[in-house]
Amino acid sequence: MSPKSGDKPAEQPEESAVPAETEAAAPETDAPAQAPAATDAAAEAEAPVPAKRGRKPGSTAKKTRTVELTLTVTGTLDGEWQAEVSHSGSRVVQGLRIPAAAVSRAAAELHEDISKAIESVLDVARQQHQARLAELEAELTKVKQALADLQEG
Repeated sequence: MSPKSGDKPAEQPEESAVPAETEAAAPETDAPAQAPAATDAAAEAEAPVPAKRGRKPGSTAKKTRTVELTLTVTGTLDGEWQAEVSHSGSRVVQGLRIPAAAVSRAAAELHEDISKAIESVLDVARQQHQARLAELEAELTKVKQALADLQEG
């Protein structure tokens, strides 16, 4: 019994070596024709798919059409506002006078951040106009007093 049990372990390594040799010998016969055919079939199946699509996945360049319009609004601290519109580099509207209240309303309609930026500029203009109004009212009061003094005399 011991020689047979000793033979079996010896045979098992030999058997594992035999299949390795058989696998090594197999590619030389029928396996090379089957393996490259399977690889070629997989490569052919993958290759036509991108070619049929015609464009890169995720690209929206052909779907999206954009129009370039540029609205430029300029203003002075005196409260004079003007608008200019350009389309593809050429001016469509130039030097159109618009009221400050319209600029404020339009900015509020566009976006809160735009509105805040424009309102800060308009607030500075309002403060300057209020200061100028106070100066003019003080001057008007002096002129009225001078006129009243001339009429009494």
